[in-house]
Amino acid sequence: MSTTLKLALIQTDLYWEDPVSNRKMFEEKIEGISSDVDLIVLPEMFTTGFTMKPEKILLSESKGTFDWMKKIAQQSNTALIGSIIFQENGKFFNRLFFVSPDGTVEAYDKKHTFTLAGEDEVYEAGSEKLIFEYKGFKICPMICYDLRFPVWSRNVEDYDVLIYVANWPSKRINAWDTLLKARAIENMAYCVGVNRTGTDGLDYEYPGHSGIYDVLGEPLAFSKDEEILYATLNKEHVTSTRKQLRFLEDRDRFSLIG
Repeated sequence: MSTTLKLALIQTDLYWEDPVSNRKMFEEKIEGISSDVDLIVLPEMFTTGFTMKPEKILLSESKGTFDWMKKIAQQSNTALIGSIIFQENGKFFNRLFFVSPDGTVEAYDKKHTFTLAGEDEVYEAGSEKLIFEYKGFKICPMICYDLRFPVWSRNVEDYDVLIYVANWPSKRINAWDTLLKARAIENMAYCVGVNRTGTDGLDYEYPGHSGIYDVLGEPLAFSKDEEILYATLNKEHVTSTRKQLRFLEDRDRFSLIG
């Protein structure tokens, strides 16, 4: 079983509602990443930006990007994770995919759709939390607005890594920075957040601030620039810190209903 997990976070501007251009851009960036990276993390809606006009995106693009992720994972021998617009049974979802080089796929639909932007009126909300294992690490992926809801991310499964993919705007970036650290500390897990940069088609600005925080909320990587961030997560850091500081054993016992 592996005791380390090497991450690469791609923090970049996005082409507005243009899956073809975004896939090409990400493919070029991924080609420049070291082959010993285990997991590449992409932003929320990484092929379109945070659009509330999913009907403008061709139906074929959902499957096209999903197939692209499988191809890149296999070619680079590196797992990919990120969310896209996904159309299924006549409904739209903000769906995150994890794709490993061996073809293993996991999917998560954003639980907390962003009502301030009307996401709840356009995209179907998910209802199932996802925990999966990769390279000896238990991983819990979430999407953007989910970050504001600590009960949803509450670590009752003893996961090791919490990942947020986002399009988080400049005007509320202090909340992003603060809550990523809080989620790491309260769940005694690595917390990873990847955000985009640039300005979208609605003139919202995004400042990056992607970061990786350890079990105690200490930063391992942080950037405001358009770049690729790297960090190595260590399983021993999780187990030894939890053994020394047994805070999770004192967590409140309750269950979510509905």
